[in-house]
Amino acid sequence: MKRFITVAEVESLIARGERTLVCSENDVITGAAKDLAGSKGIRIARGSGSSVSSVGQTAAQAAPSKPSKGGLPPADDGPYQFNGRIRGNELLRLREEFPVLKNMAQLSSCSQSAQSIRVKENIDKYMDLWLTKGMDWGSWCEEVTKAKSEFAKLIGADTEEIAAVMSVSDALGGIASALDFTKSRNKVVTTESEFPTVGHVWLAHQKYGCRVDYVPVRDNAVDLNEYERYIDDTTLITSVTHVYYLNGFKQDLDAIVDIAHRKGSLVMVDGYQACGGVAVDVRKQKIDIYTTGQQKYLLGVPGIAFMYVNKDLLPRLKPAMTGWFGQENPFSFRVRELDYASGTRRFDTGTPPALAGYAASAGLQIINEVGIDAIQERLKFLSGVAIREADRHGLDMVSPRDVTKKCSNTAIRLKMDSHDMEVELSKRGIVCSARGDVIRVAPHFYNTASEVAYAMEQIKEIIDIHQR
Repeated sequence: MKRFITVAEVESLIARGERTLVCSENDVITGAAKDLAGSKGIRIARGSGSSVSSVGQTAAQAAPSKPSKGGLPPADDGPYQFNGRIRGNELLRLREEFPVLKNMAQLSSCSQSAQSIRVKENIDKYMDLWLTKGMDWGSWCEEVTKAKSEFAKLIGADTEEIAAVMSVSDALGGIASALDFTKSRNKVVTTESEFPTVGHVWLAHQKYGCRVDYVPVRDNAVDLNEYERYIDDTTLITSVTHVYYLNGFKQDLDAIVDIAHRKGSLVMVDGYQACGGVAVDVRKQKIDIYTTGQQKYLLGVPGIAFMYVNKDLLPRLKPAMTGWFGQENPFSFRVRELDYASGTRRFDTGTPPALAGYAASAGLQIINEVGIDAIQERLKFLSGVAIREADRHGLDMVSPRDVTKKCSNTAIRLKMDSHDMEVELSKRGIVCSARGDVIRVAPHFYNTASEVAYAMEQIKEIIDIHQR
């Protein structure tokens, strides 16, 4: 079993006054940890067998525990045949980037993706700069801009059209504060499939004249035809999710944008459950505003979100939710002057989320290198496996059966507490995400068909035990 030696372990060794880092031939020392060891004169000694780590544990003790039953499936697709780009040796190579996969089947990308070596090392760079320089805002802000550029590349935008905020809630709040609800167009059309924060933001603006109307969810989906009925000549903005967080149902954005624009409405898309797993091109698809966070399919951490705003809209959008980094010159320090930045940066607010930005830029680099088309075809394959395995075990699946109408997330409705299911799966080496009365199995490109099949098998077994 490989052990990953990080900056934290080197720092612990230094604090104890030790000068030698003992590790086995199989252990992997992250780049940042190796740099720190070199700068502090720490000798790295490699030997065979079980090694003592810098925190006094053997490699076996430092590793996460094995599942309690049966062990993990092999790191392949088993009997399922996939002919896409991410398979065989390429799949194995990519899986090496995510150490947790050696011990856990992490199938929780609808909530939190697996940690990659590159993301961890980039976070360590921030920590190392803070440790060795005390303060390096130039590098920290540059990394946030780098993350913006990687995000712009992913969605087909320009870097100047991207804002970086703390959360999608902040992005929505900024847009809402920039709209004028005092005229005849004062309605927001949204849906019952939105993550609750979306409804909360729009409802909070009712005191400014905003009217909120919800397209209903029926049979775990939203009927496209309903948009024709709900969007009218009083609709100022149509605010929709690309993918339903509960069960992975994917909406037809092109058709929604066409209906909304035909009726004079702006379109804002929440891509949190889709971005990094579903291709999007904001220009080609004529999306006005697009926002997403980082820790799901974009391989990052909480604390940073991105928002695209079409540059042609910017002259009419002057957010009341603002801050010094939303100004043309954040360092002018003119407290009596409000001077919005010319680009979408006007929706930036306070001090940028630098630490999360380091995670974001590394995670986005991986997504762009692997390629969204290759990722999308892999997730369609794994969705098909999830559906077949759920059927094989007689599970109550509430996700679409057509893989072209769903994202990675396959939801199983339970007659037990979904959090209890999440905990029981974790004991068996499987990371899934509970939500309401469902457990969500949400693989990413690094997951295997064998892992998905194993998760469905264990869900069935836990249900049977619960019903006895």
